[in-house]
Amino acid sequence: MVVDITPRAAKRLNEIMAKDANPDLALRVTVQSGGCHGFQYLMSLTSAREASPEDDTIFETDDDSKARVVMDEPSLELLKGSQVDYTMELIGSQFKIVGNPAATSSCGCGTSFDIKV
Repeated sequence: MVVDITPRAAKRLNEIMAKDANPDLALRVTVQSGGCHGFQYLMSLTSAREASPEDDTIFETDDDSKARVVMDEPSLELLKGSQVDYTMELIGSQFKIVGNPAATSSCGCGTSFDIKV
């Protein structure tokens, strides 16, 4: 798998799928220019049916959970080898990209990063 989904992220996605009664739910991860380090991660919930077969790649867990993450090609190029995780901290909980091999540095909150050019 080019991008891994951690068990915590899969569990949380499944909880949201069950709560929303939406078996097609997926987490869309995109990368845009901006943030305090040059690029920023943007995440939103979407339907896997809305993914474009030409432009998007869908990653699904290997287990029976069917948790899915959708990425467009430009974002995938910057996130290959990363993991999608779900973190719970005192300031809140969120889906998060961890272990991005392309990132040379990131901000303290983990929402933006810099890459080697």
